[in-house]
Amino acid sequence: MIDLDGAAYSYGGGELLSDMSLAIVQGGFYFLTGPSGAGKTTLLKLCYAALFPTKGAIRLFGQDVTTMSRDDIAQIRRRIGVVHQDCQFIDHLSVQENIAMPLSVSGSATLAEDANLKELIAWVGLTHRAKALPPELSGGERQRAALARAIIMSPDIIIADEPTGNVDWEMSERLLTLLVELNKLGKTVVIATHDLSLIRSAKSQVQARILRISNKKLQLAGANL
Repeated sequence: MIDLDGAAYSYGGGELLSDMSLAIVQGGFYFLTGPSGAGKTTLLKLCYAALFPTKGAIRLFGQDVTTMSRDDIAQIRRRIGVVHQDCQFIDHLSVQENIAMPLSVSGSATLAEDANLKELIAWVGLTHRAKALPPELSGGERQRAALARAIIMSPDIIIADEPTGNVDWEMSERLLTLLVELNKLGKTVVIATHDLSLIRSAKSQVQARILRISNKKLQLAGANL
């Protein structure tokens, strides 16, 4: 699904990530760890073609990102749902309207999709907040809304950048439960996190592969996390 072959990324004259090789396979569950500034967010952006490698190759669903047109990339991104670290919303639109935004952009607005939207909002536990505006939400509610928006188009892969970074442990476990449920439905999940407790909790529920960025390289982390 996502293949990195000796990929590297440089900016400002310096190399941030180097010689990365990895195959993210269908149905896998991955944690990406590493200290602040190691390049976790950059690597995730490479995985959904928001950035392009300066060396090596990255293939998304078999296509080399450097050969893709803008339209190709737009189509590929429909298959990848991203939960960004900053959870940006359009503040004058309701939670429900924000979650439905990808449907509106794609031109989809059928009755069946409207029913699916309501079901999705219920699944993330936000039915009672569907008409609220984003500034009225708590941190945990914003993260759940961001997850719902990321999966509204039923993507094959969900990429989450520090989804539990600004919420308490109870909410972290709730978000993890949702991501585990998605994985059990066959979705591939990739989570960047510095929270080892979250990783330990996940490993009791799914077979998670743990990757660590260290000294600009991507490594398989030890089993003692």
